[in-house]
This record gives sequence, C-alpha cells and structure tokens, in this order.
Amino acid sequence: WSGFIGMGDKAEWQALAAYLRGLRGLTKVQPKALLVISAHWEAKVPTVMTAAQPPMLYDYYGFPPESYRIQWPAPGHPQLAAQVRGLLQGAGFATAQDSERGFDHGAFVPLKLTYPEATIPTVQLSLKAGLDPAEHLAMGKALAPLRDQGVFIVASGMSYHNMRGFGTPLGRQTSVAFDAWLQEAVRQPQAERERRLVQWAQAPAA
Repeated sequence: WSGFIGMGDKAEWQALAAYLRGLRGLTKVQPKALLVISAHWEAKVPTVMTAAQPPMLYDYYGFPPESYRIQWPAPGHPQLAAQVRGLLQGAGFATAQDSERGFDHGAFVPLKLTYPEATIPTVQLSLKAGLDPAEHLAMGKALAPLRDQGVFIVASGMSYHNMRGFGTPLGRQTSVAFDAWLQEAVRQPQAERERRLVQWAQAPAA
C-alpha cells in the first residue's frame, strides 16, 4: 500500500510487493473465485459482501489524495456469498450479508498486486467481533470445502499491527518476537497448533 502512494520504507514495501505478486503462483490454475477474509472488517456475526459490482471502500483517513483514487474493480459473486453463508450456518454460525459494502484496503491493496487485472469474482467475509480464535478456526474448517471448487481463500492482514509503534525499535522488537512465536506455532500438528493459538489469545495481556 505504501508503494502505491510513495510512503514508508522503500526496501520493505518493495519486498512485500514482490511477495504479493508471487502469490498467484500458489495455485496451479487461476482460481474461479476469491474469498477474502480481511483483518479490517469485524461484525457481530460473520458477514459477507453480496454486491455484484462492489465499490471501493477507502477505510482510512489522513493520507495523500492519490490513496483515495486507487481502483480494483473486480466483480462480486452473489452465489458464492450465499454458499459461504450456507456453510457457516451449517456449522452453527449465525450470519449476515451486506449488499452495499465495498472492497476495503485489506482486500484491494494486496489483490491489486496479486491479481492486477481484477477479473476474478471476489467476495469479502468479515471477522467475527471478539476475534475468538476457536470460533475462527471453526469458520475456517467450515469453509474448507470451497477450495475443492476452485475458490482461493485469502486471509488478509499483517500478523502484527501497531501503528503507534510503527517504525520504533520497541515496535520492531515486539513484532519480530511475535512472528517467531507464530511461525513456530503454525508448524505444529493441527491439534497442537490450534491449542497454542487459543492459549495465546486467552493469555492475560503483558
């Protein structure tokens, strides 16, 4: 995102941009659709965007004018949105839909780099308020069958996000420590991986 508006550390955003451009290589064929769970959208219940042509949602303020002119005009996919709701409801979740919400920067920034042509139908799904990891792990399991239908499920958001500490030595130290813990946790077998994630979320704040 910084690269689009000329802000931040050039070497860092160039490295991140290169990583995002390489993500399309994770799938052997182009996905039939994208399901994006953005870290920048929380709702009381899991909520899906249902617009056939979602608008842009510039969910930030105080940035240069060009940051409000970025476009990523991918089509929506109402049928996929309905299927997402069905799978989640089948797993015991109450759900909702939003026909007016547009792509927020947790979706359009990385996807503009990964799929700049903006032709793949895309649906956004919110996080559930409270961010309970056990609930979100259950959501992920419920949605897993979509992968067999050619849907690329993208969890969008940095692993550590502290704007007040951005660029400070303490902020960097904390983010590096958390990333090291997270990488170790996700390498574990599924049961242990899930146990560690839930345990971390339940631990008292330092």
